Amino acid sequence: MPGLRIDTRRDDLARFRNALHGTFTRWGDALFELGDALLVAPGAITSIPQLSLEPVFSRSHGSLYKALHRGRIDAEALRRLLVAHRPTAWPMIFAVDASTFDRCDAETSPERGFYYSASKHSAGQPIVAGWSYQWISQLDWAPDSWTAPVDAMRLTVGADATTATVDQVRRLVGLLPNDGDVPLFVFDAGYDPIALGHELTDLRAEVLCRIRDDRVFYGDPPPRPNRPPGTGGRPPRHGQRFKCSDPTTWTEPEESLAVSNPRYGTVTVQAWHGLHPRISRGRWRGHDAPPIVKGSVIRVEVEHLPKPAGRVKKTLWLWWSGEGVPDLDRCWRAYLRRFDIEHTFRFAKNTLGWTTPSVRTPEQADRWTWLVVAAYTQLRLARGLVEDLRLPWERPKDPSLLTPTRVRRGFRRLGAMLGTPASPPKSRTPGPGRPKGTRRPPRTRYPVVRKVA
Repeated sequence: MPGLRIDTRRDDLARFRNALHGTFTRWGDALFELGDALLVAPGAITSIPQLSLEPVFSRSHGSLYKALHRGRIDAEALRRLLVAHRPTAWPMIFAVDASTFDRCDAETSPERGFYYSASKHSAGQPIVAGWSYQWISQLDWAPDSWTAPVDAMRLTVGADATTATVDQVRRLVGLLPNDGDVPLFVFDAGYDPIALGHELTDLRAEVLCRIRDDRVFYGDPPPRPNRPPGTGGRPPRHGQRFKCSDPTTWTEPEESLAVSNPRYGTVTVQAWHGLHPRISRGRWRGHDAPPIVKGSVIRVEVEHLPKPAGRVKKTLWLWWSGEGVPDLDRCWRAYLRRFDIEHTFRFAKNTLGWTTPSVRTPEQADRWTWLVVAAYTQLRLARGLVEDLRLPWERPKDPSLLTPTRVRRGFRRLGAMLGTPASPPKSRTPGPGRPKGTRRPPRTRYPVVRKVA
């Protein structure tokens, strides 16, 4: 039986690779071999042309950037493929977050914007110029760093980030089965939870977002205003005030939960349902009156933080919106697992070289991003199929428990067994090159686009 399961998983990975090759509509063979070189190269990717030295890449080094420049990828077909091969045993919980493909000094690259970066600074500020990509990854309860990316989208500078996020979530929900658990989308602080909840009201989905601890909400207005009947005036829109940082304004929680966790001790979760914020015009400037967006405010308090000790313990506040009432145990655990997508970004950048290539256009960055997402998915599908090629100082692990880095070490042997759907090159003879005496005009310079408030 174990051998049968391994054969089934190997066949699943082979089907994914064949279908992946079909999503590359132009320069597909070169793109596929570039993705394979990304998987089998030893160590972290620090040079893209060096990938042409890998045996799995049977073309010249010039084909690398030509494939990114001239190739075409059917993004919709690739999204459907990622959803079809997502882990069905994992809960229907998805983390949504954005990361920057930095191109600070690329003056000839269009559509760059300024974005926050925790690891790179510009002029002493944690801001870099580049392109922002928003990923959606499915999460698991297991205490590891694995996620399952199912979508990636470049956020253009001039577009509204909330509208783009809503469209991305709607597109994914349309690809998911509608007969199981309701998908829960988890966001960190920085997103607009009220706008997301309002725009996704008619969608079979739940929204969970972290909020500041000084947010103010209101209950339903009283059934009858405190004034004599028949008098004029607009009926009240807001009821009792609820401020997260002021316990004197809290009512009795409508739902509470206390669980024991080995890392956090006793975890206390409280929820107040049916609250809404006071909305200014802003996004709803075209409406006659700002809408009343109701949801649940969730308070999470832990007994202690994991090691190292000495960190300041803060109370976590979350906003939930969806049909019915939230599952408190699912909500607080889902938000803690949201940080797994940060590990995915770190692995994609530091090991797979997501932001390594010096591409000029955002379309080239889009194609490289899809190659990285597809490579990570193949590593997840290969988990349990590769041998643990551990370093001398690493502890032995079961093949089904390997980290992405250790799976990638053994993928070279597995890839040789799987084969490749890519066709061999027709010729390796160098082209004629640029005619003598020709000169290219200087590239157009593009300023970094600043966001308009």
